[in-house]
Formats: sequence, structure tokens, C-alpha cells
Amino acid sequence: MKVKQLAQMMALIGVVGPSMAQVAPPQTMQRVEITGSSIKRVAREGALPVQTISFDAIEKAGITSTDQLMRTIAANGVGADNMTSGNNVFGADADRVSGGAAFASLRGLGPNATLVLLNGRRVGNHGASGKAVDLNSIPLGAISRIEILKDGASAIYGTDAIGGVINFILKTDYQGLELSTTLNGTEAGGGMERRVSLLAGYGSLLDQGFNIMASITHDKNDKLDSRQRGFSNGYQPWRGLSPDSTGTPYATQLADTGSALGTGFNMPGDPTKYLQANLLSFQGKCDSIPGMSQYASELWPNVTPITRTKYSCAYDYGSDYQMSFPVERTNGVSRATWQISPDHKLFAEVLASRTKATGELTPVQVQASFKAGNAYPVNGPYYQDLTGIVPGFDRSKPILYKWRASDLGRRTQQIVGENARVLVGAEGVLWDKYDYKLGLSRAESTTKVALLDGYAYTDKLNALLGSGKVNLWAAPGQGQTPETAALLEAAKFRGALQHGKTTMTQLDGSISGEVYQLPAGALSMAAGFDLRRETYNFEQDIDATTVFLSPGNGALRDAGRNVKAVYAELLVPVLKDLEVQLAVRRDHYSVIGATTNPKVSFRYQPTASLLFRGSANKGFLAPSFVQLNSARLSQELPNGVIDQEGCAKHPGDPAYCAIPRLAYNTGGNSSLVPETSKQGTLGMVLAPIDGFSASFDFWAINIENRILNRTPQVVLNNWQYLPQYIVRDAAGVIDHVEAGWINAAGLKTRGLDIGLNADGKFDGGYKWSAKLDGTWLKSFKFAEFEGQPYKELVGKFSTRDVYLRWRHNANIRLSKGDWSAMLTQNYSSGYADQLPNGGKTSPPAGFEPHVKHYAKYDLSATYTGFRNTTLTVGIQNLFDKEPPFTAHNVDEVVGAGWDPRVADPRGRALSFMLKYKFM
Repeated sequence: MKVKQLAQMMALIGVVGPSMAQVAPPQTMQRVEITGSSIKRVAREGALPVQTISFDAIEKAGITSTDQLMRTIAANGVGADNMTSGNNVFGADADRVSGGAAFASLRGLGPNATLVLLNGRRVGNHGASGKAVDLNSIPLGAISRIEILKDGASAIYGTDAIGGVINFILKTDYQGLELSTTLNGTEAGGGMERRVSLLAGYGSLLDQGFNIMASITHDKNDKLDSRQRGFSNGYQPWRGLSPDSTGTPYATQLADTGSALGTGFNMPGDPTKYLQANLLSFQGKCDSIPGMSQYASELWPNVTPITRTKYSCAYDYGSDYQMSFPVERTNGVSRATWQISPDHKLFAEVLASRTKATGELTPVQVQASFKAGNAYPVNGPYYQDLTGIVPGFDRSKPILYKWRASDLGRRTQQIVGENARVLVGAEGVLWDKYDYKLGLSRAESTTKVALLDGYAYTDKLNALLGSGKVNLWAAPGQGQTPETAALLEAAKFRGALQHGKTTMTQLDGSISGEVYQLPAGALSMAAGFDLRRETYNFEQDIDATTVFLSPGNGALRDAGRNVKAVYAELLVPVLKDLEVQLAVRRDHYSVIGATTNPKVSFRYQPTASLLFRGSANKGFLAPSFVQLNSARLSQELPNGVIDQEGCAKHPGDPAYCAIPRLAYNTGGNSSLVPETSKQGTLGMVLAPIDGFSASFDFWAINIENRILNRTPQVVLNNWQYLPQYIVRDAAGVIDHVEAGWINAAGLKTRGLDIGLNADGKFDGGYKWSAKLDGTWLKSFKFAEFEGQPYKELVGKFSTRDVYLRWRHNANIRLSKGDWSAMLTQNYSSGYADQLPNGGKTSPPAGFEPHVKHYAKYDLSATYTGFRNTTLTVGIQNLFDKEPPFTAHNVDEVVGAGWDPRVADPRGRALSFMLKYKFM
């Protein structure tokens, strides 16, 4: 749509409309604004699929965080955006600077594509990643309800709304003082959760003309360690799972020119030249050190050649992770409202949160080299002489090695995030017929990351290792002298690692109301504007190479953009039973330009028991500051990369067939353009009998210019199509690969949302209700570049999100008098497992190619018979269901033998909630 046409439409709605207005019949029911529209109307099942969750239902389910809540939403993606799977995600889209945060991902389209609102307005994005709203910054204690729009909404809200909208709505006109406390402890230990919350409100808008509400909540969650759960086991080779790392706490010797192993060694009667040697492997004692096992070479012959692994031990790093962070979080919100006249009120709102999370990673892995000066010296007191085992071992040469530095401790990071938003505004009625609202807000979010333990200055640690004083061949915690332990401690780095900050200043306003009386009813309109200033800063406080760190995201200072938007909406009663909603919005970004997005939807109700509804719209997602502006970084792939094109031309040449430490560039891309979508819904709502209703909404989304972080592996595996990203020297040897943020070809996804609701009564005063919210995913297809066939991902293992065929949340409630009880089931269907070694070899006999479904049951009972008191006792994971086994090997997805994106690792837990209202 051209700008001129848009301006004409805005003028027609906003200027001509009021002049044609007729007096509408008085409203007998209160009109409210529903998420997905700016027009107030009588609350009812509308043209758009909106799921509403009350705070009462959240409490009775034992949910204490927004992150937990999103796991129960069937339309939310099953991905790496929750706190458990987000702990250590290694994939290209991993957000290593958002520890302690959790994000929504409706339809599995990613956090950037889900818009999170508080009372219908935007809140600031996470301070370090800058990509989306941290759900844990939302204060659940003051929430009245949550509305989830399962449809695109760029025509109303602008960017970020391709997947849908989550709107947290605060309590209003609250009066009283309420204190609640919650304890939630696991039967198997670890992961204890505690919460205390205070909610207070004073004043009546109707009687006193004002109301002040304030809420503060403090949460403290203990960590849950992988070692505390038996199902977290990375060594199950009979099922196709075994660690793929030779960086062990008991060091592995490496071959290279000038080292004790030379360029490799042969065993008697074996012509194969081997490149790694671990004494415990020769002795059959790899498992004598906790977390170590004999390397299962048969599972990885095409990934890690047997020349490196036959005489190596493996380290089960997947069982050495946290399953959940220890977290302390304080959230607060306050809202003051003044009814300055019957038609106008002013309000001010303050939101603040502080989260401190402590993340623990596996101990750092050191790979010695002569360049680094950390080879073990010939005269060292712990020199490991393999002369009697390895033919040709040269005792006169230093030892190169790979060592998991357990004696330095786990790499421990502390992440502190602070969020604040101040909003002032006005809302009311103009000329007795038009609703208006106006708001000015300022939001800031900061994140600071500090290193607490397990990190060392690179030069100090290398010098210490090169001195020979560190015993590399002993069990962790048992092999170091007091002097060496003190030297290791002195080599540690503790201090600030990185910090980031986002800000958003917003001025928005709208007007809506009935403008003309048509034969079928009143024609309603809305028009509004949205002005925003967004900024982002991110800096590393210490260079990664200084402290044995992987390269970070790089500094991104003073990035900013201005956003200007206008929008309009019409609600047209075409027939008595048919209404059509028309909307259009134009956004202009100072960085990426302008975009216009329309939407049309309809609601047709031929009978009281039957409703048809649908929508069609366009959407867009603006690239983030990180995606556009982050620095280009040079990194390296592990040893053994194969250049498929070069190796075919030069068989056996290691320069092509086993490239050591291949370099690649990754980072931002200033040429990115917004993602664009075409999407829609078509559904029906049935209410054939009293006490029962069912909704069925089919949805489809097509996205072009999908923004993603391309990996160097994708470039290498598709060398025929992406040769421009493989940079070669004059001899044709790969110099480096270009990767990083790109606009991919796109994706196509379709599915069906199903909602079932029923309620009734039994004899004896019993009331019951049942509810199911489910999503059936028909298809999720993706193509990374033009010319690549779209690949179906539903029901298959993938490294970012798992696109499950079916998910649902169902509950049954029973109540009588002061008692009520609820049984809840959360169900996720199974999926095809990751094949060992990418399917290049036959899996072992015990391997099952399918990950089983996961069903978790929660039971709670509530009693309100004591004066002003509510008591809820619940059992989460009633049958102590363990996560289903999966054979994926940790890399790119956290968890060894289980998948945190799908299952809950806590096991059976008992929750206790006590709430007392003082007045």
C-alpha cells in the first residue's frame, strides 16, 4: 500500500468518521479492549483466537515463574529459550549473554517473533542479548490474567508479532493487603523453589476517586545439578550414546612434530598411525576416574577418526552441567490511578526487577601447543613415560596433551539483570463516545556478567603448566601439592566479563469508538500512533583470549534507532451475524526503512451455538541490533574438518580431508532486511449443549528472508550452492569460511489449535470443569538458501527447536464449598531421535530410533475454609516420570541422554502455598 493511500485511509477514519457519527444505543455491558484489537467491545469469543489464563489457575497449578508458565502453553515452541535448555546451548543461534533469562517463542518462530506486552504496551528487551523480553522480569504476583493471541498482529503492534502476542494484564482497583508464600521441593533433592509475595492496594476509583496498588515478590531457587539425576548419563553406548570428547581430567597425550609421540605411533602388528594416547585406555581403566569412560570409537568413525580415539578416554561432559540455575529474583510493580472526572483518569506505573543467577559450566579444556608454551617438560616431576607401552615413544621430548582442568573448578558465571519501566498516561472518554488512551514510558534493562571461578589468565596458566608443577595425570582434587594448588588459585581470574544495556522511550496514543450506525450495527474505528527510541550497548570487560574463553559477541556501542508508526482499524458489521475487522499499520525505522502491513479478519455467528472466524494478514520482524551491528569475529572449528570438494579432488590429502583448526568468520550483517510474513487463521467455535464448547483454529504462516545465524558447517555441507562463502588460497586450500547472520530463504508452517471446555454439577453440591488446550503441528518446513528444497522438521530431532506433532495441557477441576482440587496433564508427543554419527554407520542393537512421548501429571488441592486464608498443596510430576531417553550427544543441545526442551528434570515435587488476606 502506498503512503498516500494510507494517509487517505487514516484521514477517512480519524476525521470524517466522527463527523458522521450518530448517537449509539447505551451500552448495558462493560466494553473491554481484547489483545489483538484497539477497539473496546463487549467481551466475547471474537474473530481472533485468544487464550486467557487467570492468575487463580496459575497459582493452583503450582507455577512460580513465567518461564514455567510458558512450558504449559501448547502454542509455545519447544526450544532452547527456557532457562534449563538455555544454560548451555552451543548452536549458532545460542544466546550466550542471556543466562538466567527465559523467552517466549510462539509457533516455534523464536523469541524475536513473539511480542510481549504489559497492559497492552511494550516493555524493554533483555539488557545483554537485546533480542526479546525476559519473561522472568514480569511480576506474576500482580497479574490478573494473561491473554495469548495466537495470530500475527503486525497490523496492530508492529514488529515482533509474527508468532503472536502475550499480554500480561495487571490487577486494577485492588483493595486490601495480601501476603503469600510458596515452597516447592523435589523428592530426589536439588532445585528447591521458594517464593514470598506481598500485594497491597488502597482506594476506590468509584468512591474515592483514586487507587494505589503495589506488589513485590521475591524468589529463591536452588540449583539442580546433572549429577543429582540418574537419567543424565552420557555414557550409554549400547543405546547409541557416548561422549565425543577426549579432553579428560586425566590428560590425554597428543601427537605432533617435536612431541614425545612424534607425528604418531604404531602398535605392534597394526599399520595404523595413532595420534592420541591415554594410559588409562591402554590399561582398560578409563572408568576409574569419575565421569570418564573408554572412548566408543565405533559410534564416531566419521566424526572423530579412530586414529585419535582408539587409545583415548572420553569425558562425560553432558553429565557435568547444571540442569537449572540457582536464582534469586525480586520483582516489583506499582500502579496509581486517579479518576479526575467521570470520563477521565490519569495513571502512573512503575515496574522493576532484579535477577541474580549463577551458571556453572564444565571445567576449561586446555590443549597444549609449543606456541602457547604449555607443553609438559621433559624434566617435570610428573612426566608420563609411555615407553613400555607405545613403541617409538621419545622420552627426551616434551609431552603435548589435552586436559580438562578440573583442579581449576567449574567455570562459574554470575549474571545480574535489572529491569525498570516508568509509565505515565491518561485514558478516558471524549465527547461521550470515543475511548482514548495516551502514554509516555521509559524502559531500561541492564545485564552484567562476572566470572567467579574456573577461569584463569591465559599467560599465567600456560606458564604454570609449562613449568611441570601441575600433575595432569591424577584424579581431580587428589594430585596437586599444596604449592601447586596455591599457584592454580593465583592464576585464576575473577572479575567482570561483559555488560549490556537496552533502553526504550515510547510515546503512544489511540482513539476508538463508534462512528456510524449501519443497518447491522455500529461501525467502530480506532486510530493511533507509536513513537519509539530504542538503544543498545554491549561491551566485553576483558578480552576472551586473556582468560581461556571462547570469543564473545564483540562490543556494540551506542547502537540506536527511531521508530515511527501510525495505524488504523475498522470493525464493520456487514450483517447482523457477520462482522469484519480491517487494520493497517505503517512503521518507519530510521535504520531499515518503512513497511506497511494490513490485516483483515471476520466473525460470523449464524446461531448461538456456532461461530466461524478467520484472518489474513502480513507481518514483519525487524533485525535486532546484534544481528545488524555486532562485530565480525574470527573463530576456529575443531580438528578434522573435511573439505568435501577438495577431498574428492585430492583423496587422502590432510590439507583437504582433515583440516586442522579451520578458521571462519561470524557476526553481524548490516545488509539484513526484515523478515516478512503472510499468514492467516480459519476456525470455528461450537457450543452444541450447555456447559460445553470446542474451538478449532487452523493457522498457516509463510516467512521470507528468515533471519538466522548461518554456521560454517552449513556452508561446508552445501559447498555446491554456497561457494562464495568458502575463501580459498591459490592452491585451492580453504583459508576460511564466511558465516554469521543472514537472510535465509524462508519457512512454511501450518497447524491446528484445539480448545475444549466443559463444566457442570454433580448431586451433593459438587461442581466440575474440564479444559484442554492443544496444538497439532501439521508441518514446519525450512529452506536456508534459494534453490534448497524445503525440509520437513516436524517430529524430527533438530538442534535449535524440536517441532513436535502434538502438545496439550489438560486439566480437570472439582470443587465443593471451601474445597477444590485440580489434576493437570502436560503432554508432548515423541519424535525421531538423532542418529548416532549422523546415520553414517549402523546404530548399535540397543538403539531406539524414536524418542518416546512425555506426559507429566500435576495434582493440587485448595482449601479456603479458614478466615481470609487460602491453602494450596500440590504434587508436581505425580508419577515421578523421568524424561524419555534420547541419544543426542550434548553438543548444540544441553543434556546427556535427555532433552531439556521437552521434559522436566525435577522429578516428583511437593508444593505448599499459603495466602492470607489481612483486609
